[in-house]
Amino acid sequence: GNRLPHPATLFLMMAAIVALLSWWASAVGLQATHPATGEVIAVKNLLSTDGLRWIYTNVESNFVNFPPLGLVLVIMIGIGVAEGSGLFTVLVRQLVLGAPPKLITAAIITAGIFSHLASEIGYVILIPLAAMIFHALGRHPMAGFAAAFAGVSAGFGSNFLIGSVDPILAGLSTSAAQIIDPTMNINPMVNYYFMVASAIMVILVGTWITEKIVEPRLGKYTGNEKALEIEQITPLEKKGLRWAGIGTLIFIALMAWTIIPENGLLRDPVTGSILRSPFFTGIVVGLLLLFFVPGIIYGIIVKTIKSDKDVIKHMTNSMKGMAGYIVLVFFAAQFIYWFNYSNLGLVVAIDGAHFLSNIGFTGIPLILTFLVLCAFLNMFMGSASAKWAIMAPVFVPMFMILGYHPGFTQAAFRIGDSVTNVVTPMMSYFALIVTYAQNYNEKYGIGTIISLMIPYTVLFLLAWAVLITIWMLLGVPVGIDGPIHMPM
Repeated sequence: GNRLPHPATLFLMMAAIVALLSWWASAVGLQATHPATGEVIAVKNLLSTDGLRWIYTNVESNFVNFPPLGLVLVIMIGIGVAEGSGLFTVLVRQLVLGAPPKLITAAIITAGIFSHLASEIGYVILIPLAAMIFHALGRHPMAGFAAAFAGVSAGFGSNFLIGSVDPILAGLSTSAAQIIDPTMNINPMVNYYFMVASAIMVILVGTWITEKIVEPRLGKYTGNEKALEIEQITPLEKKGLRWAGIGTLIFIALMAWTIIPENGLLRDPVTGSILRSPFFTGIVVGLLLLFFVPGIIYGIIVKTIKSDKDVIKHMTNSMKGMAGYIVLVFFAAQFIYWFNYSNLGLVVAIDGAHFLSNIGFTGIPLILTFLVLCAFLNMFMGSASAKWAIMAPVFVPMFMILGYHPGFTQAAFRIGDSVTNVVTPMMSYFALIVTYAQNYNEKYGIGTIISLMIPYTVLFLLAWAVLITIWMLLGVPVGIDGPIHMPM
């Protein structure tokens, strides 16, 4: 895969292929009926007069509105201060000196799972940090990179707590279920038990894959990136860490004060909800401050920050490292937005859903085929809520008629929606992942990432298939108000 052109060129080539496919699909009249709205979705020809006008007038907006771009650049301002002040370096040294080496891999995957609670912070922070930790321990940095990527992305359908995506999926499942039963409401915690079991499985299987398959294949790292030297932490650094920790706790307490009280400043002013509140809408600002505040405190104490000029210098240096990412994102954004505009992904998803509904499988073979279909469709549509908005009106009623509760159908969907996240360029953070990998070897490209992560996709899918099969055989509820079978 790395013999292919530069990833930026490759994204441009894939965009051109999308344009050609849209021309062919439009010419043959490829279309599908949206199961929720009844609207006929036709493929839009990017090479038509309207399509070419759209391409020409949307190049800038595609780039500027690409979701990860703003989030990454804003967080990098805070990270630049934390990194430039030396806080990140001393934190890694502290972790390496204090943590049992045998638990590092599992700890990184666990952190990846927990990162789902804080937007996409895992992609921006944890993956490069994990590579740095492995490198400092004398292990191949790409093994740490892979473990973190697996925890953050391939483990998206697992968690120990409820995240912001749960009420969204539950709402879509409720709408679909009410096609059959107008009184049914799906609890946001309908998958909670299965998610916790899945998180444990992801940690165990992900650790085994990393240490027994991925790391041995990588061998010894021979790149030019120097490992962090692990020296004992000085008394001044310990003082800086202590006060940075105190500053972080004060910041977290202030943020909690804005969301815990019923009239909290960052709660939804109309409903009082937390999950769909200004707090989560503007979470990127909170993440920026989460790194900025302790970074400033630590830098002042250890004298790496002596004036505002030092702060700006650290921010600027962090942005310099983003130049390659920004260029890559320009082309990745065109590819993804062209694909979305063409409706190719939407038509493939709808037709795939109809295919599964027509093959006549029941029981375990039906569920396992459903997992594979969801994993396949995830290669074409990155958004879980967008896919579920299409698939729920088809599969929730169909599975209800077959006797399965909507919560169980939703749990099965989340498996397939997770396992191929790490091998599809349609995942919006894939360009950032390639950029991080190239820090360790400029020859690393899309081929490196996909070949590195294929074991996680295959073995997570197999392990999850076994887990959900056992769940079905035992008849254990998948969550609160989430029995497998419909109550009679």
